[in-house]
Amino acid sequence: MKLIVGLGNPGEKYVKTRHNLGFMVINKLSQQLEMECSQNKFQSLFCKKKVEQEEIILLKPQTFMNLSGAAVKEAASMYKCQVQDIMVVCDDLDLPLGKLRIRRTGGCGGHRGLESVAAYLGTTDFSRLRIGIGRPKSNDTSSFVLSMFSEEEDGVIAESLEDACQALKTWIYDGMESCMNKYN
Repeated sequence: MKLIVGLGNPGEKYVKTRHNLGFMVINKLSQQLEMECSQNKFQSLFCKKKVEQEEIILLKPQTFMNLSGAAVKEAASMYKCQVQDIMVVCDDLDLPLGKLRIRRTGGCGGHRGLESVAAYLGTTDFSRLRIGIGRPKSNDTSSFVLSMFSEEEDGVIAESLEDACQALKTWIYDGMESCMNKYN
């Protein structure tokens, strides 16, 4: 069983913001796997399907970014999901726009959503796929992460979303080593 969690904020006004890259990846992956994350469960939009002998759960917590861990903990507990079978997808200010970074474990890098997941799970030993959004020119990171991508950035992000989905499928079917070797 694989639990893939996309971090973001619920609500129409956040749909295309930088901080919602995790949701964007889940939306694209669910289309590719012919799943529909419309069921309300675990304080999230949720779906589950067996694909090529692997049970896959997609989760979009509806708790807002900073409280995402509660939803992840509920789903992981219900399905007795091992921490090594959890992948959290989120944006990253410290990576160039569109750059992917996949890690088996690691720190939270000041990302409040990852910090919440780590606090609720009691460990940082879950996998993460981060997608770069770049740094703002000013120090106003709060406004930056809640801003939308520019038209020039949209093409880079579209390509990154596709790469992220391919990376996640590699993780599901071929394992973490293969995923990191291919996409880092």
